[in-house]
Amino acid sequence: MAQRDIIVIGASAGGVETLTQLVSRLPADLPAALFIVLHLPTHSSSALPQILTRSGKLRAVHPHDRQPIERGMIYVAPPDLHLLIVNGEIHLSAGPRENGHRPAIDPLFRSAARSYGNQVVGVVLSGALDDGTAGLIGIKIRGGTALVQSPDEALYTGMPRSAIENVKVDAVLTVAELAKRIVELAYEPVEDHQPPAPDEMDMEAAMADMDTQALTELNRPGKPAGFGCPECGGSLFEINEGDLIRFRCRVGHAYSAETLLAEQGEALEDALWVALRALEERAALSTRMADRGHENGRTLTATRYEEEASDAKQRAGVIRDVLVSMFSTVVSEDAGEGKGHSISAHSNTGEVPV
Repeated sequence: MAQRDIIVIGASAGGVETLTQLVSRLPADLPAALFIVLHLPTHSSSALPQILTRSGKLRAVHPHDRQPIERGMIYVAPPDLHLLIVNGEIHLSAGPRENGHRPAIDPLFRSAARSYGNQVVGVVLSGALDDGTAGLIGIKIRGGTALVQSPDEALYTGMPRSAIENVKVDAVLTVAELAKRIVELAYEPVEDHQPPAPDEMDMEAAMADMDTQALTELNRPGKPAGFGCPECGGSLFEINEGDLIRFRCRVGHAYSAETLLAEQGEALEDALWVALRALEERAALSTRMADRGHENGRTLTATRYEEEASDAKQRAGVIRDVLVSMFSTVVSEDAGEGKGHSISAHSNTGEVPV
């Protein structure tokens, strides 16, 4: 009889510390394989496998594509590649980003649920925003188990809170309790019967794996949302899973509502900086033309350029005030989300979760 031997774990900000604590509590003879996605900058290197190997009794590696799954191993997603599980082997994919990340947590969770159903245990740890929530819903749909780190303990509470609010999680636990529960679940047999994977899950998992048929399929899950994809500009389709609203574009970029808002905010900021630069350049050029007009005795022309410079400076001032206000809001929100914890613990690990 099958066991709950596929443990998928997602973490972001604050995740290195949490993962090392979790792994240090797992036994060497754990009859399960662990798969970990930690959000990383696209062009960074990752020392997480070495860190986790030193922290506990299980060996951690960056797997290679099509590597067979072995129990007692920890497989860590490499930078800029989705980590996927497909019928007994690991797939690494440069598929479309989800929630602005590659690797992302949702594709790992979704692929595991699709292939292994109720054998999967999904774990959401510390992190901002809400990557992992949609994937955890997929795990529950297929009869798997959903565990979440207690927000009271997490360095960053966004991901745990989102999972708790949107998923019927099986338990909310401290890291020590999570490790104990993972070991218990790994020895539990599961029934052969399990709910089938929905068509939408099949398609989304296939898109993450860069399946040509899925990527070229004209019909997309969901209904047109009327919003543009922040990454490619394509039309987004709205997907509803219970109370959770998600969005995916035709080429596969996917967003939760919260992440889409954050991405739109970044696009707005970029546009404001471009507008500020253009207005300041306009003010500088107009001032130069006004000075030249005075030098040449062309008073009316000089006055016109002075008025244009003044108008551009005023408009630039308005935009600058908006940018300052946005920055103050972000700093305030980040301070609250981080709960006053320093991020200096990342500096010695080579890991910079985002």
